[in-house]
Amino acid sequence: MTAELKSADIQMIQRILPHRYPFLLVDKVVDIDGYKSARGIKNVTMNEPHFQGHFPGTPIMPGVTIVEAMAQTAGVMIGTAFDMMDSDMLIYFMNIDKCKFRRKVGPGDVLEMNIETVRGKPGGKIWKFSGKATVDGEAAAEAEFTAMVDLQKD
Repeated sequence: MTAELKSADIQMIQRILPHRYPFLLVDKVVDIDGYKSARGIKNVTMNEPHFQGHFPGTPIMPGVTIVEAMAQTAGVMIGTAFDMMDSDMLIYFMNIDKCKFRRKVGPGDVLEMNIETVRGKPGGKIWKFSGKATVDGEAAAEAEFTAMVDLQKD
C-alpha cells in the first residue's frame, strides 16, 4: 500500500521522522521512487532560529543543516518505501563524505534535495546515500552519507 506513495506532506513526514521544530528541516518529499530516490523541499524562512546568530544582518543557512535536510529526505524516502509510519524509527549519521558547499542559502530560497540510494537493502540497517541540494537549479551543496536505521522496540 504505502510502497506506492510518491510524495509525503508535512503530516506524513511527522509520522515517519521524530524531528520537530526547530530541527525538522524538510517540508515535503516528492518524486519518491521506492527506496531508490526522492526529492525533498525546504522553504527557507527568516523565522528559523539559526538566522539569529548565523549571521546577524546576513542570514545564511548553516551548511550542516543543509546536510541534515538531505538526510531527513532520505529518512522519509525509506520510511515511505517500507511502511514505517508511526514506527518510532530513528536514523543516525555514521559517516559524511565528499561534502561540498557551493552557494549561500538564505531566507526566501527554496532548497531542493535530490537523494539517491548508493547502498542499502530492504530490512537492512546500514544505508548509504548521495545527496545534491540546489536552489533555482544552482548547486548549493552535495554529500555522500551513511546512516543506520534503528527501529525502537518497546
